[in-house]
Amino acid sequence: MSTTRRIFMMTLSAGAAAFSLDALAQAMVDEKDPQPAALGYVAEATRADTKKFPKYAAGQMCSNCVLYQGKATEANAACPLFAGKQVSGKGWCSAWAKKG
Repeated sequence: MSTTRRIFMMTLSAGAAAFSLDALAQAMVDEKDPQPAALGYVAEATRADTKKFPKYAAGQMCSNCVLYQGKATEANAACPLFAGKQVSGKGWCSAWAKKG
């Protein structure tokens, strides 16, 4: 195998791996998956089940939670509770904790 071809193949492999990781980071949390459902995650905070999760209060949402890993103005961002997936900035779950 020539050096040029070897470098090309390594570059191609690295690019494919980076693309795969980027694609995973872009996936949104599905409310129906077991972990989000157990935490009461909803993509729109106003739909939080207040009977099951009485801790919810108006104004709480992912974008103002300490776990939200993006700017408060970003529509979606990563959350360490849902590795490799993003949550809606307008969402909510029972792990919400005030940023500040």
